[in-house]
Amino acid sequence: MTELRQRVAHEPVAPPEDKESESEAKVDGETASDSESRAESAPLPVSADDTPEVLNRALSNLSSRWKNWWVRGILTLAMIAFFFIIIYLGPMVLMIIVMCVQIKCFHEIITIGYNVYHSYDLPWFRTLSWYFLLCVNYFFYGETVTDYFFTLVQREEPLRILRFCMFVLSLVKKHYRLQFYMFGWTHVTLLIVVTQSHLVIHNLFEGMIWFIVPISCVICNDIMAYMFGFFFGRTPLIKLSPKKTWEGFIGGFFATVVFGLLLSYVMSGYRCFVCPVEYNNDTNSFTVDCEPSDLFRLQEYNIPGVIQSVIGWKTVRMYPFQIHSIALSTFASLIGPFGGFFASGFKRAFKIKDFANTIPGHGGIMDRFDCQYLMATFVNVYIASFIRGPNPSKLIQQFLTLRPDQQLHIFNTLRSHLIDKGMLTSTTEDE
Repeated sequence: MTELRQRVAHEPVAPPEDKESESEAKVDGETASDSESRAESAPLPVSADDTPEVLNRALSNLSSRWKNWWVRGILTLAMIAFFFIIIYLGPMVLMIIVMCVQIKCFHEIITIGYNVYHSYDLPWFRTLSWYFLLCVNYFFYGETVTDYFFTLVQREEPLRILRFCMFVLSLVKKHYRLQFYMFGWTHVTLLIVVTQSHLVIHNLFEGMIWFIVPISCVICNDIMAYMFGFFFGRTPLIKLSPKKTWEGFIGGFFATVVFGLLLSYVMSGYRCFVCPVEYNNDTNSFTVDCEPSDLFRLQEYNIPGVIQSVIGWKTVRMYPFQIHSIALSTFASLIGPFGGFFASGFKRAFKIKDFANTIPGHGGIMDRFDCQYLMATFVNVYIASFIRGPNPSKLIQQFLTLRPDQQLHIFNTLRSHLIDKGMLTSTTEDE
C-alpha cells in the first residue's frame, strides 16, 4: 500500500482541461494495453446476411460453408462479366469506373472514421473530407489530363489553398487533438485511395494491356488462392487473416504465373490492347492505334539445356511482354496479398468484418480492391523503370503550348539536326 501511495504521489495530475483529451484517447483506443489485447483476442462481429433472397432460397439446403462458396462464386462471375463489358466499352469508360471505385472506397473508409467519432458532433468533418477528395482529384487528374492534352485543360491553384483555411476555421476548442486525428485520417485515406487510382490511370495511358493484365493477375490470384485454400487448406498463413492458408498462397502463386503468361500471349497480338491511349484532337476522342513496339512482336528464345532435356524443345517463340508478365504475376501473388493483410489488420483494429456490405459474400468495394491499389503502384514504378520511353504525343502537346518564337527556335534546331543526319536535304533550307 505504501508503494502504491508513493507511485500515485509521483504521477503528474492532469489539469481539468485535459479530461476531454483523456476521453478522446479512450475513444480512440480505450487504454494503451487493455484495448490492444482485447482487439487481438476478440472475434470479429458477424455481419448481417446480405445475400439476395433468390440465392438464399436456392441454396437453403446447403451448409453455411458451401453456401458461402456458391454465393462468392456466382458474384465473382458476375463481376468478371462486368469487367469484360467495361473493357469492351473502351478507355474512357474504364477511367470513369476507376473514378467511381475510388469515390466508393473513400466513402467506406471515411464512414468508419465518422462512426468512431460521431458522438463528438464535430462540425464539417464529412463536408471537409469530401472537399479534400475534390481538391486532390482536381490536382492529380488535372496533372494527368494536362500532360496528355494540355490545350484543353489549364491548371488552377485556389482549391488547394482554400481547403486548409476551411479546416482551420472548423477547429473547436477542447477537440483540437481529435480534429487533427481526423485530419490525418482523411489525408492518409486520400494517399491510399486517390494516389493509387491516379497511378491506375497512368498505367492505362501506357496501353490497356498494362491495365488489364495486372488487374486480372490480382483477380486470378484471389480466386485461385481461395479455391486451393477451400479444398486443400490446412496450414494457417497469418493471424490477421485466419482463413488464409499456405496451401492457398502457394497454389495461387503458380496458377497466377501460368495465367499471366497465357493472358499476355493472347493480348499481345491485338493493337487495341498494346498501343498507348492517346487523345485525338481531330476526333475529340481517345485512340489506341499504332505500330506495336518490339515488346509486342514474337521473338525466338533459346531454352536452357536443362529444360531442353525435359521438354525436348531447343527454342520457343513468345512475346517479350510475357517475360514482363512473370514479374507482374509474381508480385500480384506474393506481395499483392499483403495489401489484403493490411486491410485485415485495419478492420480488426476497428472490430469490423468488412468495409461495407456492397457486394454479398465479398463485403465492400474496398475489400475487393485492397490488393489492386498496391499492384497499381508496382506497375507504375515498373513501367517507369524498365518500359517507358519518350512520348511523342506528350512532346507535341507541350510544344504547342510554347510561345511562337520558342516554337520557331525549336523548329530550326530540329531542322538543322535532321539535315546534319542526312534525313533532310540542304535544298529544303534554301527553299
